[in-house]
Amino acid sequence: MLGDFTYCNPTKLYFGEKALDNLEPELRKYGNNVAFVYGGGSIKKSGLYDQVMTILNKTGKKVAEISGVMANPTIDKLREGIEIARANNVDFILAVGGGSVLDYAKALAVSIHEEEDPWDKYFDRFEEPTCPIVPIGTILTMAGTGSEMNAGSVITNPEKKLKVGHVFASEEVMPRFSIMNPRLTMSLPTYQMVAGIYDIFNHICEQYFSGNDDCPSDDIAEGLMRNLIRASYKAVKNPKDYEARSNIMWDATWALNTLIAKGKTEDWMVHMLGQSLGALTNATHGMTLAAMSIPYYHFIMMDGLPKFVRFAENVWGVDPKGKNDIEIASLGLAKMEGWMKDIGLVTSIRELGADKSMLDDLVNGVSILNGGYRVLTKDEVRVLFMEAFKR
Repeated sequence: MLGDFTYCNPTKLYFGEKALDNLEPELRKYGNNVAFVYGGGSIKKSGLYDQVMTILNKTGKKVAEISGVMANPTIDKLREGIEIARANNVDFILAVGGGSVLDYAKALAVSIHEEEDPWDKYFDRFEEPTCPIVPIGTILTMAGTGSEMNAGSVITNPEKKLKVGHVFASEEVMPRFSIMNPRLTMSLPTYQMVAGIYDIFNHICEQYFSGNDDCPSDDIAEGLMRNLIRASYKAVKNPKDYEARSNIMWDATWALNTLIAKGKTEDWMVHMLGQSLGALTNATHGMTLAAMSIPYYHFIMMDGLPKFVRFAENVWGVDPKGKNDIEIASLGLAKMEGWMKDIGLVTSIRELGADKSMLDDLVNGVSILNGGYRVLTKDEVRVLFMEAFKR
């Protein structure tokens, strides 16, 4: 392992079919004024809303509901939530839903006591909180983002045509606890399930195809990818397969709780491309990543050829005999694309509602990062979007 680093993850996880049993004792550790944050009506249809409200009432909490958090939560929705939280003197946030709800809750947690507008401070200047941070607990209903065990938050500003992520440095932004019952993910439509699966896979790739290679982080990443691929086929065939869904949920957590980033510089350019696409189309996050991945990885393959060879052999089982490195690496990406199509992922941005009239805004919305094998220019970003239109 090269470089110096500190690793600490304070989130306590409760995993399994009885995980919700731990909500009551956890809630008793925190304040009485709770913001109950959730999305649409799915948790009411499933009965989870009633279960959670029963526990909140049993523990004597005063509850302020912040509902309707959308798939790509907006800055206006965040400002609305801040007003509700302040009016109710919220001192704890319980977020119930998928990654978007959890991301929203973190942005809310750092904004309730902040006098400045959260977009300017956190998503434009990327400053850290200087105010008290309200603690968060989560109940996860969709596997994908890893938001249940990290300090990341993504917010969209439709007016500025930007979707921006901020990984906060403070451990206080991380959930204090996360409740993870794989059965709660089984009501998701298949489209959302496979979008989440690819979000997990790309989180791993963003750390794997980057910076210093051949460290324990890479070996862990390969194991996570192989497990996810196996579980994805089983889950698509039978969405009620508990073992497959539990493996996917656990893969998602370890894909982005910062463990496999250690010893790496990290890339994250597929996310920058996908987030720009998502800001303009409001498309599902995992699908935007899927549509941009293959063009991007083919584009940088020669810059990180030894790693793409390793990826082909160790993740996709490509036999290197009789092949040169370029052939091995290319076959690995072909196998990856075949898997993506097998499980129902989108591979063209046209399928997500993008058209060429958006091209300038798509390019302008991409932040250029320098942690991967190649630092893109804006002209190269344009080439990548043009390639993604052709697919």
